[in-house]
Amino acid sequence: MSIQTTIATAAETLPPSLARIARVITDDPTTAVESTISELAALCDTSVASVVRFCRVIGLRGYAALRMSLAAELGRESVQFNAPAGFGSEIATGDTLPDAVGKIAALELLAIEETIGNLDFDVLAAAVEAIDQADRILLFGVGASRLVADDLGHKLLRIGRSAIVLSDAHEASAAASLSATKAVAIGFSNSGSTRETVRFLQAARGAGTTTIGVTSVVDSPLVRESDHALFSHAREPRFRAGAMVSRIAQLALVDCLFVGVAQRRHAHTVHALQRTADAARALRDD
Repeated sequence: MSIQTTIATAAETLPPSLARIARVITDDPTTAVESTISELAALCDTSVASVVRFCRVIGLRGYAALRMSLAAELGRESVQFNAPAGFGSEIATGDTLPDAVGKIAALELLAIEETIGNLDFDVLAAAVEAIDQADRILLFGVGASRLVADDLGHKLLRIGRSAIVLSDAHEASAAASLSATKAVAIGFSNSGSTRETVRFLQAARGAGTTTIGVTSVVDSPLVRESDHALFSHAREPRFRAGAMVSRIAQLALVDCLFVGVAQRRHAHTVHALQRTADAARALRDD
């Protein structure tokens, strides 16, 4: 995973003094590249010791390693996307519309690359097996994660699987508590700490159901309630009304799950997709 994505993901769980450092670097990575450790500490209203601790928390030996990693990554990505040296920065007031669109497009491409590049195929295979063997598939997410649950639910229904996208937390917990060993419960939460989704998986697990979590945070409550956890990787811009880049990363995982399940019954899948397409076509105007 890239150093910028590591920092962006860590910002959600770090203590306040370290989270400020993460946010400053996420807003403009060149700040760390061009600043001394004392300058960055002052800019983040923290101490030099906190900057050093931050570097170690994200897996680096010190500030020099952080500056080198960021400089190399920014240079590589600027070449990849034919962008200026400050490519990795947040969307700013001075950005033109093409600049802003270019940043989002690049971040979404990187999110897919990093998510698939870091995918644990053993976990994916286990999740596919569980879904394939299930006679009922429960899906739940809140907010933008609900849209991802809807997407997978729709795809599974198109190939004749009994997939239920639950609409609210009470319904989700009730359905999960009545689940069984031949069911699967899939919870979607980018932060991994959405209370309703965690409780949904808790209820399902308590009923003997196999649980699958889709999130971006490895050490999260959702992962602790998941038999199989799949991780997305994205640098979500703070300039947003809802999930953007993280949603694209989760949708990439959904497509991997769907293809894995669909491929197991290839002839049936092709036939089901054709029949459902024909049924939908009949509803269109001539």
